Amino acid sequence: MTVMEPIIATTEPQQRINLLGLTRGQMEQFFEGLGEKRFRAQQVMKWIHHHGVLDFELMTNVGKNLRHKLAQCAEIKPPDIAEQQDSVDGTRKWAVRVEGGSLVEAVLIPDGDRATLCVSSQVGCSLDCKFCSTGKQGFQRDLTAAEIIGQVWLAIDSYDAWQPGKGRVVTNVVMMGMGEPLLNFDNVVAAMSLMTDDIGYGLSKRKVTLSTSGVVPALDRLAEFSDVSLAISLHAPNDAIRSTIVPINKRHPIADLLASGKRYLDAQTDKKRVVTIEYTLLAGINDQPEHAHELTVLLRDYPCKINLIPFNSFPNSGFSRPSGNAVSRFWKVLIDAGFVVTVRTTRGDDIDAACGQLVGEVVDKTRRAERYRAQYALEAPQ
Repeated sequence: MTVMEPIIATTEPQQRINLLGLTRGQMEQFFEGLGEKRFRAQQVMKWIHHHGVLDFELMTNVGKNLRHKLAQCAEIKPPDIAEQQDSVDGTRKWAVRVEGGSLVEAVLIPDGDRATLCVSSQVGCSLDCKFCSTGKQGFQRDLTAAEIIGQVWLAIDSYDAWQPGKGRVVTNVVMMGMGEPLLNFDNVVAAMSLMTDDIGYGLSKRKVTLSTSGVVPALDRLAEFSDVSLAISLHAPNDAIRSTIVPINKRHPIADLLASGKRYLDAQTDKKRVVTIEYTLLAGINDQPEHAHELTVLLRDYPCKINLIPFNSFPNSGFSRPSGNAVSRFWKVLIDAGFVVTVRTTRGDDIDAACGQLVGEVVDKTRRAERYRAQYALEAPQ
């Protein structure tokens, strides 16, 4: 897919450009602006994204004069880690400090041979989905492409996994962290391009997933620039319920959103692709068998798989997590109707890293973590 390539003017010495977030096309344009050959882009990108090198002087196959020139006009600057927390289940969360001092969160969830990185795209979120703690902090700004891809860079770097033989730290990326990715369209598309580029992070398009709550006009544009996997945050079987918990539904109702998702699939060359339907189960709101039956009618003949997410609590949410029996009943209705259904396992709850809990705060969670560890140890198989 062709990614939008904004014009990058020749950089003055006092205006150092961050190369971390530049796509292959943007990087080639940058070097041409310096009077250099386009192949320099690939050399430098491999140092950044394959080897984790931030210092131009360590790029041994780049000439000394060019290294000096780059040091004057460019930099490679990932965001800073304000705090790192490790869950007893192996989940790792970072509070990442971006330009201006704001914090966003990224979460790495290991699962056997896979490790999925949940990446943020905005500081806060303007959509105010009622069951998501990120929306409670309001919206501050979009992240730059460097700040988005920087979360991938930091995840790999935190395990010191740049050297051959270390294994791949990040096998999957989901744009499901803080923010609505399609409201930061250009920067998210650029970052995903780097994720899937062989001289970036080399992830399969099937291993990178963008999740949207329903920004239909932007979703209709996405196929022009990207072919990553798509997830739709549905969370309700009808407009009446969805409009109360996902306010953007009042502007782009379910029928419009699902139709847009189908158009995205139709634009792909791989006709076996499906949309992942994300459905957060809220006790007494959308978790009853009648809701499940209604969902089967809504999604009949729709190319999808369904991911059920039992609600993860946070302070003053006003919602409760459904019982295990309620989740099982809901799941069985969908399974009996022939759908492919998974129930998302809660991971990283002791460090507030579970789905819907990301708020970009750094606070002392020692006591909560100790209580969780005690519970986890008690319930662990002997």
